[in-house]
Amino acid sequence: MRAFGFLSFGHYAPVPGSRTRTAGDMLRQTIEIAEGADEIGVNGAYVRVHHFARQAASPIPLLTAMAARTKRIEVGTGVIDMRYENPLYLAEEAAALDLISDGRLALGVSRGSPETALRGYEAFGYTGSEDPRGADLARDKFELFLSAVEGDALVDSDPQMAPPGRLAIEPHSPGLRDRIWWGAGSRATAEQVGRQGLNLMSSTLLTEATGQPFDVLQREQIDRFREAYREAGHSGAPRVSVSRSVFPLVSEEDEMYFGLRGRDSQDQIGVIDNFRSTFGKTYADTPDRLIEQLRADEAVMAADTLMLTIPNQLGPEYNLHVLQAFAEHVAPALGWKPNTEGPVQGDVVGG
Repeated sequence: MRAFGFLSFGHYAPVPGSRTRTAGDMLRQTIEIAEGADEIGVNGAYVRVHHFARQAASPIPLLTAMAARTKRIEVGTGVIDMRYENPLYLAEEAAALDLISDGRLALGVSRGSPETALRGYEAFGYTGSEDPRGADLARDKFELFLSAVEGDALVDSDPQMAPPGRLAIEPHSPGLRDRIWWGAGSRATAEQVGRQGLNLMSSTLLTEATGQPFDVLQREQIDRFREAYREAGHSGAPRVSVSRSVFPLVSEEDEMYFGLRGRDSQDQIGVIDNFRSTFGKTYADTPDRLIEQLRADEAVMAADTLMLTIPNQLGPEYNLHVLQAFAEHVAPALGWKPNTEGPVQGDVVGG
């Protein structure tokens, strides 16, 4: 682990105890957390994307505001659900954001996780999927999106308006292709990501259950990704991120929120999207014990970036306290380099 960032699900609701009661609260507070995290030296500020729910939904305006108010921190998604996207418009938006942020965009995409709406992407106008989960729709859209990001000529020009030939999406941001991530929930998907030469984004759950501890199963996923990347003939340093809930207990408030629940946390087996799945545990303990636990987490130590899922409804002040405590008391012992030392690099694979 060389870097860490925060991952916000962007929850908001007018419920007791929440400091994030409206969508406006959530958006402004996420920007505030990104600003504070940038000053701490945190490497990344990432948001989840969900539709038809009281969570972050349209990421590009939010990420653009975050990029405009920060200097060094990487901004990105974990992940955008391609089923709901116009791939060419997303390519335009992503390129514009990448140019505004001077290449600080880390755009995570995937088929997406289960949504509250039944085939909600059809309400957005995207029909024709033969898969009940829309996976075929997401794959086709992603292929077109990636072609656009790569600068491929996609449409014929109108001879009355331009010289004969084919046209590419504008603007184009050189290097953006190297900062596209795919959110993989299984070992097989991770292998496909490696073959495509993308970056791997892995979550706090895997849609598999083999009896292995979560971190061991996820480490195997990472190894398979890198091997597939190498066998496909790619040469480079692909990035790998994993997500964890981690809370250093350095105050009475920390103990109140996470002490008892975190210390008793274990991996869980459950069903999501009709798959028997493995869910990772929450880490909450004193800094010295957290260092020991995270060093023993095979996937955390195999990845270059750790995304800390934050309780955004507890407000910016508390969330920045969590990030500051991790940066001060835990991260240096794991190999962390703050954002003042430059962009995060992946591990060299192939060549």
